[in-house]
Formats: sequence, structure tokens, C-alpha cells
Amino acid sequence: MAEITAHHGLFKDTDLHVDDTGGSGRPVVLIHGWPLSGESWSEQVPAFAAAGFRVITYDRRGFGRSDKPLTGYTYDTLTEDLHTLLTELDLQDVTLVGFSMGGGEVARYFSKYGAERLHSVVFASAVPPYLMKTDDNPDGPLEKSAAAEMTAGLTKDEDSFYEQFTTEFFSVNGELKVTEAQRQDALALAKQSSKHAALACMAAFAGTDFREDLPKVTVPTLVIHGDGDGTVPFEGSGARTHAAIAGSELYVVAGAPHGVNVSHAEEWNRVVLEFLKK
Repeated sequence: MAEITAHHGLFKDTDLHVDDTGGSGRPVVLIHGWPLSGESWSEQVPAFAAAGFRVITYDRRGFGRSDKPLTGYTYDTLTEDLHTLLTELDLQDVTLVGFSMGGGEVARYFSKYGAERLHSVVFASAVPPYLMKTDDNPDGPLEKSAAAEMTAGLTKDEDSFYEQFTTEFFSVNGELKVTEAQRQDALALAKQSSKHAALACMAAFAGTDFREDLPKVTVPTLVIHGDGDGTVPFEGSGARTHAAIAGSELYVVAGAPHGVNVSHAEEWNRVVLEFLKK
């Protein structure tokens, strides 16, 4: 695999950690889930680079090795960070792969910046179209009471919260679908996050409505989701996103948890690489 370059100085006010495999292949930008970092793509970066793609990952502001400012945790600002990455590296013909919270940046990108730089997109275990259950969003899979419990749990005791969260992240019906070492890796990434950023982004991914963004997605789209996802349940998220984007492809990974790109990495990579090559 090509040596990975860490880019710095791309962003004027907030320095985000960016890793780039380089090369002349078509660029694929991997956008991580909450509360992890770009390092959560360790099962994908070597495989995608070996297939000839230029693979770029970055740590969202407030997470991983990036700066952790007090502001900027709305999806409009987070999507602006993504756009800055694409423009500063002058990336064209890009595939965006948004995992979980990262699917929000993908959806919002079309509303803010259009499709000029984009080749295709992937919504992976992603939060759109709208997680929070409300009167006008009865199919939202996240009850307000559950969201309040998450906020209270993280506020009170980060360590206990992340222990439970990373376990559920990789489990189906109480059975852990990864090794304990893999769960510990995710736990270590979660603990790199700023508590302030984690709480602000929790509010963003739970409460942002992407229903008007999704019909603006005009490039080839893959929706991939585990059918045992207890964190972002498929029927209230991936199934609805697939229905909202004309011509989108859908692949459901059987018996897979939220963290399907780790638990079922070989199958996940095969399906996504087939899509990337189109």
C-alpha cells in the first residue's frame, strides 16, 4: 500500500487530521461515525487502496486527532469542513462514504454544494433521513426519551457510557460480533473525543432532518446496512433513505450490527468495492 500522508494546514481556523494514501486513483473519502475517528476505517483503507483507489480519511472536528473547538457542530458547519477538504485537495470525481453520523454530511452536501465534484455516494449504517421520532416523523427510530437518556448517560459518566455504547455498536441481540480487541480499539477512539463535541454531535445526528436533502442526491448511490443494527435500526433509516433516493442500490448485511464494516469487513468491502468500480 502507498505510504499515507497526513495533511495539515488545509483548514484556516480548525486543524483537522487528514490521512491520504495518494496516488492517481479515483478518490474515495471515508467519513467516520460517532464518536470515533478516521482510524475506525482500518479494515477499509488498505483494501480500497489495494484496489487502486486514492483513499482519504479525516477526523471530524472535536474527535480523534483533530482540533476540538467549542463551536461548529451543526451539520452545516460539518459539511463545510468536508467541502473544504475536497476543495483544498482539489478532489474531483469523488465517492463519499458516510458511516452512521457521516451519512449526514453526505446528505447535506448536495443541498449546500451540489454534485459537481462527486461521482457517487454510499450511505453506510447511516442516520438519515431523520432519527428522532416526532409527530411529523412517526417512523423515526429514536424516541425522545431514549435520546435524553443517552445525553444524560454521557454527561454523567463518559467511561461507563462508552463501554456500553461500543458493546451495543458491535452486537446483535446481545451477542458481540467482533473480537474484544476490536471493541477495545473502538473504545480507545471514542475516548479521544471531546465530551463537548460528542454531546453537540449527538444532538446534531439525533435531531437533524435530512428529508429535504435526500431527493437532491443525483449521483449513483449505495445504501448498505446491517439488518441487526440496534444503534441505527435499518427500517427507520437505511430503508427510508433507499426509498427517498431515486435509483439507489440497497444491500442489507444479514446478521450484522451497526459496526458492520468491522464485524463483516470482508463482505462489506466486497460489496462497496463492486459499487466503487462502477
